[in-house]
Amino acid sequence: MTKSFASQGDLIEKEISFTEIGRDLYAFTAQGDPNSGVIIGDDSVMVIEAQATPQLAQKVIDCVRGVTDKPITHLALTHYHAVRVLGASAYGASQILMSQTARAMVAERGQEDWDSEFQRFPRLFEGHESIPGLTWPTTTFNGSMTVYLGSRRIDLMQVGRAHTAGDIVIHVPDENVMFSGDIVEYHSACYCGDGHFGDWSATLDAILRFEVDAIAPGRGDALQGREMAETAIESTRDFIASTYAPAARIASRGGGLKDAWDAVRDSCDAKYSDYAIYEHCLPFNVSRAFDEARGIDTPRIWTAQRDIEMWESLQG
Repeated sequence: MTKSFASQGDLIEKEISFTEIGRDLYAFTAQGDPNSGVIIGDDSVMVIEAQATPQLAQKVIDCVRGVTDKPITHLALTHYHAVRVLGASAYGASQILMSQTARAMVAERGQEDWDSEFQRFPRLFEGHESIPGLTWPTTTFNGSMTVYLGSRRIDLMQVGRAHTAGDIVIHVPDENVMFSGDIVEYHSACYCGDGHFGDWSATLDAILRFEVDAIAPGRGDALQGREMAETAIESTRDFIASTYAPAARIASRGGGLKDAWDAVRDSCDAKYSDYAIYEHCLPFNVSRAFDEARGIDTPRIWTAQRDIEMWESLQG
């Protein structure tokens, strides 16, 4: 009998931290579960990343209410993944912001991603019955856009493909703080199942050029101080390279997916097996790296059925 995905057995609740990383800027983190960010402006609040369900979003809202009673008017979503966006309705935000590319990905593969993630990571969908449907943005952009919360400037930018084709980062210039989404992780595996390995390093370079004083990463602890931020960026870069290179070698030799799996494990286990969600991500990372190395630029859509077929093929 095929064993289950590692994520299906991850049922332990994580401890939440709510860390101020700049003046009126907060990182909501939970030991490798999806992070959220909070930006408090003069009269209102922007939340970054919605969480997977309205019930889980309430945990973010409770933290916000511990520091301000200003209304949450804006919700920025760094990409389309279900665990990031499906809790949006809880915030009551009048503006939901995404890149145009991310919106197109909701239309193309949003439901399939929801079904896939729900199957393999049930704990992150606590209270899933309250999800009203796919999350659609009210406002999209290409390249960059700026939002003002009173006098506080917030820049939303596409700096390159990485975790998905539609990724954005959010930069707050007055404190030089960035919310990176899943482009940067800290002591957590990168999920690369919809990623672009060949572009990821250049995208990290674009973030480095900001020389930020803090980063709220997609997963893992808040990164306070330039040195810690740069360490996380370089660790992320090494994770991506260490995953892609062995899969690409196998593809160039005409090997199969199981061969690539074994090669990536040889490359990554010793360095990253203690990272959060490492085992959860690994089969999807190997599959995508193997595809990209064979010239498939647009990630194939993950479905609940494709997940199972891929996993069974790796059990031999």
